[in-house]
Amino acid sequence: MGTGIDYTLAGGVATIAMDDGKVNALSPRMLGELNTALDQAQADGAAVVLTGRSGVFCAGFDLAVLRAGGPDAAGMVRSGFELAARLLAFPAPVLAVCTGHAVAMGAFLLLSADYRIGVAGPFRITANEVAIGLTMPQAAVELCKARLTPAAFSAAVTLAEVYSPGDAVPAGFLDRVVSGPDLGASVTAATDWFARLDRRAHAATKARARRELAEAVMAAAGAEFGALVLPEPEASPCPG
Repeated sequence: MGTGIDYTLAGGVATIAMDDGKVNALSPRMLGELNTALDQAQADGAAVVLTGRSGVFCAGFDLAVLRAGGPDAAGMVRSGFELAARLLAFPAPVLAVCTGHAVAMGAFLLLSADYRIGVAGPFRITANEVAIGLTMPQAAVELCKARLTPAAFSAAVTLAEVYSPGDAVPAGFLDRVVSGPDLGASVTAATDWFARLDRRAHAATKARARRELAEAVMAAAGAEFGALVLPEPEASPCPG
């Protein structure tokens, strides 16, 4: 599929594995490859398992691009939240398998999946924007508000609280945590559960349940980052 993404299809389940050999940073290239993989999963009519490499699910956006600023950074951040909105509205079930650390946009991808299984270990799950001097994007606030408990929402967003996998379950970042040896069986049990769902009813119900959140994420990302993205040559510049 690409240098940082592996796509496998088996039994109606598309496994999309992020592995850039490092921390699975969401560069513009990685985001493009993830969307290509989701295109393929949708064409295959498959449920999705989104996973990372051993010890790391995703460490968030590519910091080199982010620190450089300008339209490339703005476009990358907007693309990240567009991916989150796509996962929220994806017509088939989406399982996120948190194989280790999940930081910033990595944690927001967890919040965008239908079900989240984490592996136990000394891993950090955190929205660390405030800790590193960034104002939390409104799109991220929308995701956190919808999926985290009220107490965890406040601590995660305004205080950048760091959660262990076990603590991430009551907070709302994960649905369950299993040991490493049990992870494969737990993923299989979840995808077997998904296979018993009526796919048409699932898609229609998800659209009803998630439409407002997906639209809020998209609107917030566009309002905050869209004006900073250079228009295509044939497009007219946005007013204001």
